[in-house]
Amino acid sequence: MKANGKTVNEILSNLPKDRSEPFSKLHVVIVKNLPDGFEAAISYGGLGYIVPYTIYPAGYHCKPSEPLPFAGLASQKNSINFYHMGIYADPKLLEWFVTEYPKHTKQKLDMGKSCIRFKRLDEIPHKLIGDLMKKISVKEWINIYEKNLKK
Repeated sequence: MKANGKTVNEILSNLPKDRSEPFSKLHVVIVKNLPDGFEAAISYGGLGYIVPYTIYPAGYHCKPSEPLPFAGLASQKNSINFYHMGIYADPKLLEWFVTEYPKHTKQKLDMGKSCIRFKRLDEIPHKLIGDLMKKISVKEWINIYEKNLKK
């Protein structure tokens, strides 16, 4: 499902009524806990949390016209999906997240490589997502990204 809007505020304003509050609350938690340097922006047509060109001018290697992605948030048909590239690229961070998840919610973890699907919107583990966002600085993310890119 493509985001409906060309700015962060438009995306937040155009969410379906049943998704507006949980999606916006999750966005606020993410932004509040973003380390310095990351920005909320449009990324691949959706709501993303990126490393801006002012910090990383090369952009994303797959599509240099896009800034380096770090995380994203999307309202899909059956869930709100949160994407975090750090848990995909850093096995230790993934292990930490999987271990911590059941301490924060009764909802079973529904996860792909970088995607966490929240189907029960009243069970989103906001504190855990906030803690996850604080785990990687911009500098660390760039180093992880470049290390994995050169493999």
